[in-house]
Amino acid sequence: MNTKQKITAFLYLVGFGAFAQEDSIKILPVQIKPNLKISGYVETYYAYDFNEPENNTRPSFFYSHNRHNEVALNLGFIKAAYNNNYVRANLALMAGSYANANLAAEEGVLKNIYEANAGIKLAKNADLWVDAGIFASHIGFESAIGKDCWTLTRSMLADNSPYYESGAKISYTSPSGKWFVSGLVLNGWQRIQRPDGNKTLAFGHQVTYKPNAKITLNSSSFIGNDKPDIDKRMRYFHNMYGQFQFTDKFGLIAGFDIGAEQKSKDSKGYNSWYSPVIIAQYHLNNKMAIAVRGEYYSDKNGVIIAIDTDNGFKTFGYSANFDYNIYDNVVWRLEARSLNSKDDIFLKGSEQVNTNTFITTALAISF
Repeated sequence: MNTKQKITAFLYLVGFGAFAQEDSIKILPVQIKPNLKISGYVETYYAYDFNEPENNTRPSFFYSHNRHNEVALNLGFIKAAYNNNYVRANLALMAGSYANANLAAEEGVLKNIYEANAGIKLAKNADLWVDAGIFASHIGFESAIGKDCWTLTRSMLADNSPYYESGAKISYTSPSGKWFVSGLVLNGWQRIQRPDGNKTLAFGHQVTYKPNAKITLNSSSFIGNDKPDIDKRMRYFHNMYGQFQFTDKFGLIAGFDIGAEQKSKDSKGYNSWYSPVIIAQYHLNNKMAIAVRGEYYSDKNGVIIAIDTDNGFKTFGYSANFDYNIYDNVVWRLEARSLNSKDDIFLKGSEQVNTNTFITTALAISF
């Protein structure tokens, strides 16, 4: 780039591109492609639980939108992303009730890290990368970012599988974009730091197939021990889902989680859990959409959701959702949701009941 081109580039960068026209200084304009992108997300909400919990915290297996009868911040973060096609990095700092609930086991400022990772491209002519750090989870179709999900609150299978993870991964995207394949080495099941006494690394995989723009099929797994080695119990977990956009207005997501963990150290027996979910979404127009969800979660032995009852945690859930896109980057949402368990696992005042019904509204802004 010669001197005149540098001047032109500077003028465009600072917003004075009109002075860099060929007619004025007789030089060609240079296109600027910044490698650094700053973005952010804020989601506030209000939830009312008709069981009216005394501590204003919803049942312990909810990790998002879990405050009752108060206006709260679920998730707010600011993110810097750098990518020059050969090196990439992401750093996002967050706050909110999501962070308080999901990162309760992490120490100090780690609780405020939404994402912090760096990667390098391994092949000049192939989309092959290795990345390391703290990432959003490779498991499931729902994330902590509510605007990207079809329902306001997260499904039971999403709230009780990893939202985030730390470690290293190698990933490949095919030239057609139809295949994505990744292998991961992780610090544990939703962990930034491994528990004291745990010397075992965990592993995972992800395979995503998109035969066309309307179909996504995904398989993800986790294998590892998430306890101190003195009580080592191997956990095996698999998530699969399919997302289908049948028309411009109507779409469907079907997901299924299944997992098993050793009953005790060196045991040949396993405790298992599973969870199916189905979500249908219909766009009324370019601003409004509705969605309905049906789900079930079974964890008889309390591997993930510890409930001290005869049948453990066996719960059906139903919800209905309405979205209104005020602007392209602003969405208002309303959801009614009800859970029905086989045992009386919910608390209503001093009474044990088997149902939990609640409504939630949220406003999400991205920039």
